[in-house]
Amino acid sequence: MKIDIIPAIDIIDGKCVRLSQGDYDQKKVYNEDPLEVALQFQDAGIKRLHCVDLDGAKAKHIVNYKVLEKIATKTNLTIDFGGGLKSDDDLRIAFECGAAMVTGGSIAVKDPETFLSWISKFGGERIILGADAKNGKIAVSGWQETTSQDLIPFIGEFKEKGISKVICTDISRDGMLQGPATDLYKSILAEYPDLYLIASGGVSSIDDIQRLCEAGVPAVIFGKAIYEGYIKLADLSAFC
Repeated sequence: MKIDIIPAIDIIDGKCVRLSQGDYDQKKVYNEDPLEVALQFQDAGIKRLHCVDLDGAKAKHIVNYKVLEKIATKTNLTIDFGGGLKSDDDLRIAFECGAAMVTGGSIAVKDPETFLSWISKFGGERIILGADAKNGKIAVSGWQETTSQDLIPFIGEFKEKGISKVICTDISRDGMLQGPATDLYKSILAEYPDLYLIASGGVSSIDDIQRLCEAGVPAVIFGKAIYEGYIKLADLSAFC
């Protein structure tokens, strides 16, 4: 069993940062130049990158597309890009700047019609559903708002409409280095075994990744564990 390793670069003011539980007041800058970080990932044998425009998430439209373009043109990484994508124009810019895939979270809840039109236009392989959850309920708007929608049926609705990839973040764990929500991911995969489920949030060690791999989770996103030195890039070679 293999698991796809997808490190995350979160961007504010063009810099590589991490938040804790989506809190902009708990921001830490790790590198002034996200390209430098991306090249380190590539040199370690990593093929994928998850890029989040946190300024875009706040502004509700794409902001850091120049950073995306720089990484896309100067690395061979396959990039999925998200954060504030709300319009067809946002998507056009993201794809033109080199994103292979884009992630939509809040828009799938608040404007499902637009999100579904993206699936029709670009296909379920290029549009990723961002399903962020708190206590089993969908959370939106940079996690500041919890809805009444249950996570697993929510995923099922979009799977029926053609979605094949889902990033699921248990926001109580994100940036906290307390281990991923493995049981939650197992329950999602029990319901939808052919889903390309990307686990996100809480990864603190190589053992966490190994456990997700053993649970049959197809892919994992993590960032803080690398930036804080809990996971060494060299240690990821077994998975790459």
